Amino acid sequence: MPMKGINRLTLREQVWTTLRSEILEGNLPAGSRLGEVDLAERLNVSRGTVREALRKLQQSGLVEGEDRIGLRVAQFTPKQLRELFAVRAALEGLAASTIVTRGRGSEVADLLEKNLPAGADGKSAVEVLDEDLGFHQILCHESGNEVLLEMWNGLQDRMRVAIMSDASAQRAELMSGVYHQPIVDALRAGDPERARETLNEHMRYVGEVWALNREKQESAPCPAARRISAPGCSRC
Repeated sequence: MPMKGINRLTLREQVWTTLRSEILEGNLPAGSRLGEVDLAERLNVSRGTVREALRKLQQSGLVEGEDRIGLRVAQFTPKQLRELFAVRAALEGLAASTIVTRGRGSEVADLLEKNLPAGADGKSAVEVLDEDLGFHQILCHESGNEVLLEMWNGLQDRMRVAIMSDASAQRAELMSGVYHQPIVDALRAGDPERARETLNEHMRYVGEVWALNREKQESAPCPAARRISAPGCSRC
């Protein structure tokens, strides 16, 4: 007896995986419109399959909008960016203080120092972001708090979209090893509160930079001001 449900689910998962990768790698930038008909034709699947995949992406925060108006790749507001990094500050601050309290500050500092982001020279934006998030993921993993790590991983897709949507020169600077070195130093110093506050300040600053850059983007003239609808522009 054919297992049609499993086959259909597999196809939906394949479409979801493809669209998710396109979003996270920046091929479908923040604000890009996601039309069911267009995507179904490009992926050679039914509109229903695309609709199911988009619904799952919407649930994870990568896609926003309403079916009747149109869906698009999530484009975080300044408020949402500040909130996202405030949550990261709480999680990673707890991870850092836990590591030091358990007497593993120097050990984890050595590990993180070996995994400091190496810079943007000759790398794609995705590769640079991988190194940055990899550093922070190690920090959360080494805390030994499985719930904390699960919550952090649950935010990772949103982090990627939020950061990839900022094309300013500050992006590479904030993901450099130099900017992450104070975290290593704070862990090595052996003071739980210093470790927590260093992570809090790191995330507060980054979140504020991204939020201010987003505010500048929102106030800039729309590229479709010529009264021609620009593909992918969420303001058109």
